[in-house]
Amino acid sequence: MSETIAAISTPLGSGAMGVVRISGDRALEITLALVHRAFLKPRYAHLCSIYDEDEIVDEAIVIYFAAPKSYTCEDVCEIQCHGGVILTHLILKLVLKMGARLATPGEFTKRAFLNGRIDISQAQAISGLIMAQSEQASKLLVDQMKGRLSSFISNSREMLLRALAFSEVMIDYSDEDIPQDTLDSLADQIEQLCVKLGEILEFSSLRNIYLEGLSLCIIGKPNVGKSSLLNALLSQDRAIVSDIAGTTRDAIESSLNLNGQIVKIIDTAGIRSSDDKIESIGIERSLEAIKDSEIVIAVFDASNILDKEDYFIIENLSKLTGKQKIILVLNKIDKKVKIDCAQLEKRIKSQEILRISTYDLSLILELKEALSKIVQDFSIPRGEVFLSSEYQISIVKTALEALYLSRQKLLDYELELFSYHIKEALDSFALLTHPYDVDEMFSRMFGEFCLGK
Repeated sequence: MSETIAAISTPLGSGAMGVVRISGDRALEITLALVHRAFLKPRYAHLCSIYDEDEIVDEAIVIYFAAPKSYTCEDVCEIQCHGGVILTHLILKLVLKMGARLATPGEFTKRAFLNGRIDISQAQAISGLIMAQSEQASKLLVDQMKGRLSSFISNSREMLLRALAFSEVMIDYSDEDIPQDTLDSLADQIEQLCVKLGEILEFSSLRNIYLEGLSLCIIGKPNVGKSSLLNALLSQDRAIVSDIAGTTRDAIESSLNLNGQIVKIIDTAGIRSSDDKIESIGIERSLEAIKDSEIVIAVFDASNILDKEDYFIIENLSKLTGKQKIILVLNKIDKKVKIDCAQLEKRIKSQEILRISTYDLSLILELKEALSKIVQDFSIPRGEVFLSSEYQISIVKTALEALYLSRQKLLDYELELFSYHIKEALDSFALLTHPYDVDEMFSRMFGEFCLGK
């Protein structure tokens, strides 16, 4: 913490701007030396030349944030230079030459935590926010960054401390009768907290969906129009379209934004029995992709009767556990329709059956509307508490287990064991916001951050 650290805080590449961030006691001194100035007014943007000794290397916007009113609560300077790989590295090299040390991944946020600006749940929200792939994920993580989880934990902790104080007093005065109304009230409060924690865990079990996007798998036998459908949904020629069956031999993945939620669309190899080794591998991957997806679009050729390849797909769909939302798509309705829809409805439990032609834009828009409705089913109402990492989920599960046990011990009048389990829950909650068994856990946690953050 006594060292001044520096790093590039923007992605490397051909972008218009790059940012070099410096934090620590010598941040201002180093920056003043770089810009050949004697003074920088805090929180003002200064247009400065950046010097390597007497040679100008760039012109940049420089901002000085005086401690403690900065991201890390230390003196922080940000040099907003022209983008590209060369300039940002050159300026960082000059900063390091003047005595700063290269920051480790997540070290700026680690310092913000250690200096009391944020707690651990907010730090993890910042990490998730950087990687968020959807509008909803961004909103959930902003809520956490602003302290929604911290506030919930703080309120829960106060309630548990009152329960613990009551228990300790009653243990000290064991000859006294326990007031039944107080005992019932405590049991109800703990039960309500258990219910809430269960809801939070249920929401958060789908965190990968919110952070990384829903997975949608397009399946069907060869030559039913899966690749044409993918291209129509994306409004671009992403997949090769051919009359030759088996053109797609491996999964093709693309992304679509529906109502602010990223949907990863996987166009799979046509599913059928095949002696071709390469095609068979693609078919196996297609079957695995179905199991791993939240949404499945099963495409059938409406211009033909169901055959053994269709029934093979139907059989695999009927084995799904119910986690997946299925849309049945009857393609090629611009031709004479021969398919037996009743058989499909009887054998597959689907959200919807749509009749389309990939040449008819209005019908593709109907499919997108149906997908948008399904995407909404996976949404979390704004304002709900959300756990953004496996670390947080594991801790809340431990706290919930301790609370279940505490409530049972309370109802059994075993106050010593009640107090023990309440302390377990309190210790777990502390790990979510202000853990103090520190170094190894911090290194692991903050090491997942990107450089410059």
